Amino acid sequence: MSLTSAPKALSAESVRWLVPALLAVLYLAQCTWFIRTQSLTYDEPVHIAEGLNAWRYGRFEQYNDHPPLARLWCTLPLIDQKWQVEIQQLPDSFRVNRVAPDPVSLAWRARAMNVLLGLALAWLVWRAADRLFSRTAANFALALFAFSPALIAHFPIATTDGAATLFVFSTTWALVRWRREPTWQKTLGLGLLLGLMLLAKFSTAPMFVLAVLWMLPLAPDKVILSPTRWNWGKTAAAMLLAFVMVWAGYFFHVAHLTVRDGTLTATFPNWNQSIVKPVRGSNYSVLVPAGEYVEGFRELVRHNRQGQPAFFLGEVSSHGGWKLYYPVVILLKWPTIVLGLALTGLALALRRKLGIPTDLWIMASFPALYLAMAIFARFNLGERHVLPMYPFAILFAAAVWEWARHKRAGVALLILLAVLNAADALRYAPGYLSYFTPFVRPAESYRLLTDSNLDWGQGLLALRDYQLKHPGERISLSYFGSVDPQAYGIQSDFFGGHKHVSGTVIVSATNLSGQYLAEPERYRWLLEQKPVTILDHSLYVFRVSESSSQP
Repeated sequence: MSLTSAPKALSAESVRWLVPALLAVLYLAQCTWFIRTQSLTYDEPVHIAEGLNAWRYGRFEQYNDHPPLARLWCTLPLIDQKWQVEIQQLPDSFRVNRVAPDPVSLAWRARAMNVLLGLALAWLVWRAADRLFSRTAANFALALFAFSPALIAHFPIATTDGAATLFVFSTTWALVRWRREPTWQKTLGLGLLLGLMLLAKFSTAPMFVLAVLWMLPLAPDKVILSPTRWNWGKTAAAMLLAFVMVWAGYFFHVAHLTVRDGTLTATFPNWNQSIVKPVRGSNYSVLVPAGEYVEGFRELVRHNRQGQPAFFLGEVSSHGGWKLYYPVVILLKWPTIVLGLALTGLALALRRKLGIPTDLWIMASFPALYLAMAIFARFNLGERHVLPMYPFAILFAAAVWEWARHKRAGVALLILLAVLNAADALRYAPGYLSYFTPFVRPAESYRLLTDSNLDWGQGLLALRDYQLKHPGERISLSYFGSVDPQAYGIQSDFFGGHKHVSGTVIVSATNLSGQYLAEPERYRWLLEQKPVTILDHSLYVFRVSESSSQP
């Protein structure tokens, strides 16, 4: 290359990176806006408190319903003892009485760590689309990613859903790259990701099994049919490394299980209490590395068997289990343009109008399994439980771009759709957690879905701003969230749904639906009048007159 051509080449390379860099900045800006305006959601304080307990005391005892990876990652900036989250355990829930030094600065630190995981996923989706299709298809995929409400909302939150989404996708991408070049270096990298995926969320365990089943017969250009020629050695090495990673995630703890005289006793490092239960069988004693993982997974299976209170299209259930819940959630909560493009890409591939790389079909088996798991689960709690499917949908949407990119009208239409998708997402900004498709009126969304689909306790900052603008107004509050509103400086009276109240009454959408209430209709009488306003899409403000409040 001559000296005169070098600046031109450098300029061309800079332009190639300009679009993805700009889209990444836009995604980061929206995540930052979300953090600045949304209070701690229901589950975040427990995840943060348990992460701190693990770092400070090596304890994984309380709320062991999630593996520790995301908890440890998000609390890295909070290890200093000045950061405190005091949680009061209640019979069927919990309450956060104090956050020190304050909930806003604590949320910034913990959530910023999760945003880094979101940026990593954005890069991986862009990279996968680039390798599977083309650079322009990758930019189109990233444009959809940057304005996807679910990906904006769930990565700036200190929970486990973002980490699970990242590591399910990164594991599948590493798997297909390993297939092309199954070296020992890539084998160890894949084993590392398999372990991180297991540590992200218990629901990833079936993804681990599927990845192992794919590793065995895959070859660079075919599927090996003879089991004697399968990749037994490299698969075993990857599994062993994954198990070591899980063990490391629990600080190499070893549990002790003993069965004696019909009683099983399980003891775990740094736990205050052992688990004791009657069993059948001979006496024995065994050591279990990362026993907390096994116990947490067992507890999750038991919890799923019992079910969880849920709300679906106006109906309340004490145990959930609707088979149509997550398909409907996807229809209502995923942007219509992204969903439509993904289904179009899938249809083009199935009708062989578009050549889909084999790698993408292998990757697609993971979201297919995840959807099947979600449909038959009894945890009907929110879009976040199918979030790991979303990046794969974006790849199929990118396939549509690849199909149309040589047609000027097709490219123009897809660019217009990307712009419209961004405008659609911004309708709910910065309250992306509450996003519903344009076919749902925001004021009516609580009639369809609640909990983390709409109202997860994120509205206290909006309520604080409302109170500052109405200083003389006495507020009766029914808030769905774990954090005491006083932690945000909010002064209010507790409102239990009775009619003997007047003035300003504010009710969370989840309480309005009755999802977790013994009397689901308790707050419905308020709907006889139109709410004055809705704060952050989740807190309904009513003006109740003396006559309306009479029983």
